[in-house]
Amino acid sequence: MFSQLHGFRLLGQRRFLSTASSRLKTLGIRSEDKNRWERRVALTPQHVESLIKETGAKVLVQRSNNRVFTNARYEKAGAILKDDLSEADVILGIKEVPQSKLIAGKTYVYFSHTHKGQPYNMPMLQNVLDKKIRLIDYELITNDAGARLVLFGTHAGYAGMINCLHGVGQRLLGFGYNTPFLYVGMAHNYQSLADAKSTIQKVGKIIAEEGLPREFGPVVFTFTGSGSVSKGAQDVFASLPHEYVKASELEKLIKSKDFDNKKIYACEVTFADYIQKKDGGPVERDDYFKNPENYTSNFHKSVAPYTTALVNGLFWSNEYPRLLTNQQLAEIQADDANKYRLVSIADISCDIEGSLEFTTKTTTIDEPFFYYDAINSNEHQDIEHTGTQIMSIDNLPTEIPAESSQHFSGAFYPFAKELVMGKFDHPVLERATIAENGELTPKHKHLQKKLTSGSGIVVKSNEKRRVLLLGSGFVSAPLIDYFLRDKSTEVTIASNQLSEATALAKGRENTRVKDLQVQDPEKLAGLVNDSDVVVSFVPAPFHPAVAQACIAQRKNMVTASYISPAMKALDQQAKQAGVSIINEIGLDPGIDHLTAMKIIDEVKEKGGRVTSFISWCGGLPAPECSDNPLGYKFSWSPRGVLTAGLNDAQFKMNGKLHTIPGSKLLASYFPSVPIFPGFAFEGLANRDSLQYVDTYGLGPVEELDTMFRGTLRFKGYSDLMYAFGKLGMLSQKANPQEFDSWVAFLDSVLGNNSGDHNSRLSKISQKLELPQNHPMVGRVLSGLSWLQMTKEANSTALPKIRAPTVLDGFCTILSNQLQYGAHERDMVALHHEFGVERSDGSKEIHKSTLITYGTVGGYSGMAKTVALPAAIAADLLLKGKVSTRGVLSPTISEIYKPVLDSLNTEGIEVIEEVNKGARSIKEQLSWAGNNYW
Repeated sequence: MFSQLHGFRLLGQRRFLSTASSRLKTLGIRSEDKNRWERRVALTPQHVESLIKETGAKVLVQRSNNRVFTNARYEKAGAILKDDLSEADVILGIKEVPQSKLIAGKTYVYFSHTHKGQPYNMPMLQNVLDKKIRLIDYELITNDAGARLVLFGTHAGYAGMINCLHGVGQRLLGFGYNTPFLYVGMAHNYQSLADAKSTIQKVGKIIAEEGLPREFGPVVFTFTGSGSVSKGAQDVFASLPHEYVKASELEKLIKSKDFDNKKIYACEVTFADYIQKKDGGPVERDDYFKNPENYTSNFHKSVAPYTTALVNGLFWSNEYPRLLTNQQLAEIQADDANKYRLVSIADISCDIEGSLEFTTKTTTIDEPFFYYDAINSNEHQDIEHTGTQIMSIDNLPTEIPAESSQHFSGAFYPFAKELVMGKFDHPVLERATIAENGELTPKHKHLQKKLTSGSGIVVKSNEKRRVLLLGSGFVSAPLIDYFLRDKSTEVTIASNQLSEATALAKGRENTRVKDLQVQDPEKLAGLVNDSDVVVSFVPAPFHPAVAQACIAQRKNMVTASYISPAMKALDQQAKQAGVSIINEIGLDPGIDHLTAMKIIDEVKEKGGRVTSFISWCGGLPAPECSDNPLGYKFSWSPRGVLTAGLNDAQFKMNGKLHTIPGSKLLASYFPSVPIFPGFAFEGLANRDSLQYVDTYGLGPVEELDTMFRGTLRFKGYSDLMYAFGKLGMLSQKANPQEFDSWVAFLDSVLGNNSGDHNSRLSKISQKLELPQNHPMVGRVLSGLSWLQMTKEANSTALPKIRAPTVLDGFCTILSNQLQYGAHERDMVALHHEFGVERSDGSKEIHKSTLITYGTVGGYSGMAKTVALPAAIAADLLLKGKVSTRGVLSPTISEIYKPVLDSLNTEGIEVIEEVNKGARSIKEQLSWAGNNYW
């Protein structure tokens, strides 16, 4: 077998030629000079010592008196203190290096803020080129999937809470009270987070022993938001003696004289604690997100008057009511009973004029607080004057430089070792290189247009890229995150499920949510007009309407769905409008096209031809998660999967044309698909395979031996699903279904009026046209029982069925019973086999295989393989790299080549294999089912 192996390689894999020098490189660490608060380092003394011991490299450290780690610690670690770094080959920094201090011919590593074409740093980039400097950017140090490997952890919540406690002490002093909070300094005053917590614990001990002035009433810290900011803040707060109370308990607590002044009360508020409907009706979460104009915030009455200090970590966007307006704050301040309420606000979210209207500016570490007198609309700095203290520092993590540097240094250390060994061609470092030898690297050639030779003059401004995503289903997240890596990109999520869209946007900067009604041409046109590219993940029947809007507004568009006749009819209009509408750019269709065309074109370029093509694709549970009678699970609506099993299929196999009617497709399955021995695959023919003869340029069909596309399932699926169809479960006839129990639904479908087990068994046997003792009848009954559709298994806790057809009612059951668990993952399998005849008449079998899994707690395999191709294609359109106009599939090289390259970078890797004289899989394929039917 091994002698037949002609070639085997990983798509996109590169062979790197070593540029390593025979000597170790000298490493330099520069002194930061952008501003006095920048005290972080790229390598800690501990890692410098390890680097020297493990590699023998020389490390030079420029003296600095404000660095978080002292010169002496670096010297003790084995580094040489030296102000002149001209001897160093590689120089590390954190922030941008002034042009006057860039040394020609060196390798620099720092956050350059140039790779997006930032105008303010183009002169520096030109200087890098002029001096033939190799520039490596930390922000571009990523894994194959594009995730950043070296970054500073988020410490905003920690620092924000420490500063808040400091601020409260200052504000209460302004009221004339000495409190233990005065012993808490600003976050940057502590050597470490642990030291800060130690101080706060001591403050807590004083409070627990001596208490706070009872004049304050219960001291309440209120936390908004549920993300890392709020959690970080509450982690610090936990060092104090405290008790959590519900928002509904605040008023009673404040009015009570029986409170404990030897602890601090905390309240973590949620949506339900302060949102009210304007007409007094019930608050419905979905309706709120869909029609926020009908709701208002009651925070100023239900929470704020009972809060001493507010720690705001809330995600907010313009469509929704504010937590507090200027007028509401004025009303609170005007009430004498609130003298010691809203003493301080730590607005860690720092949204200018956002959820807190009076946050009108960012504050600085030097001047962290300002005071707002809402009654007189006056901002001031007088600690003793009327007003609420506000902190809105937007660079809080820089106040905890030791922990952030230690985290960063640990992540960067492996690459520092590669650098000192001269391995600049390391794949990760090469990806992160922006310039070398006086030229921009290929990936960054586009920056050239922003430069003019030798001058660094900016010739084009850096504008926001606007992506409109229609739909908010489960495949949307990877696409959104792909675009948000570039901070110059803004993603608008338009959906008719606003709660779903808002959840997607939460915690993701540069996103906004809009209501979507595809049937409203005016609203759709407005959304399209405000974008640069449109990605449509709405149901396929709506794509033509979206495409018409894009053509009218001259906007490019991407979908992952098949090209329908209605979409194809828009081809000429799109061409006339100069618009590219890329369809079929998901998984299947999508990646299957990309990988097929790559091999087909390569074969043709070498003078050969493809004589047969067989393709299998399936989205399945990972084998260990296929623990149900169907061996299948759903991550979205089952309807598309069920109806796909009812389509007619046409294909050519071993020189003969075949047609399978949709009514018999599930019975005419392929019992064994031997792609890998370890997978128990069966398969179904997938629609009209013959149409892809022209799509792939393989025609005429008469000259092809085989042309087949199929869908993979685990063994047992087809027989059981066909049996369910024979029972009537797949009927799409309009027939409203309203059942409170699933067993009643089953009996209705079976026409079983008596409702007892024996009569139900008899009806099943009759409909299956099999005797009651037939193994398939037993399997069906067992399957129905597992799905909890029999009396023995029925549960009143199951959702009621309210559906327009029997099939939709069945979908309700499958959605409930066959969903993925929290710790389960899915799998995507794609396999092409090409029969190839070379120019010399010899024959080969070419194979192309993708197996990828979802990540528990992360993206599913299906979401990644559908969303990322669409995202990459949309990115190509944004960058003007697709010149073909009209209604397109990704079968042209200007699309499939860059998309495949980018997918490989994202970790979606396709394995190619070439075998001479090997047997084709077609010799082992049969679609006879098991002859039960």
